[in-house]
Amino acid sequence: MKKFIKTTLRALFIINYQLFFSGCYSFTGSSVPAHLKTVAIPLFEDVSGFGEAGLREKFTQQLIQLFVSDNSLEIGERLTSDSIIEGTIVAVADAPSVIAPGEQVTKRRVTMTVRATYTDMKFRKKVWEKDFSNWGEYEQGTQTRSVALEKAVKKVAEDILLETVSGW
Repeated sequence: MKKFIKTTLRALFIINYQLFFSGCYSFTGSSVPAHLKTVAIPLFEDVSGFGEAGLREKFTQQLIQLFVSDNSLEIGERLTSDSIIEGTIVAVADAPSVIAPGEQVTKRRVTMTVRATYTDMKFRKKVWEKDFSNWGEYEQGTQTRSVALEKAVKKVAEDILLETVSGW
């Protein structure tokens, strides 16, 4: 009886395994398909008009660092990578978020929007193209705008990483 149960469980495991991994792009919530090992992340463009010097470099570096830390895809060169993430910083806005009595602004919110595309270079297929938007806040008078911008940069980069490695 024990042998029958073991054999049955093993067969069910193999069937479930094969069903689960049978289609490259057909399931969600899983990891990156096995044929994708590397990702290229060229310098993002900045057309936001926000005027923050080095913003595109900071954002691209943050995204690369998150992929290095995550270790699901290795960073590679544009011409030889299995996949590529390209994008543009399309908007950055700094607006009041908390207004105290007397119309005194106490907190401000920096919101960043990035349009990005992830392409499977092995199959020459666009996997996704999306706008990612997130924000960071700072207290008027006690913190600088750069604190909030750093938070927004990190959150948007995390969103792109999650969409890339978990959006299957």
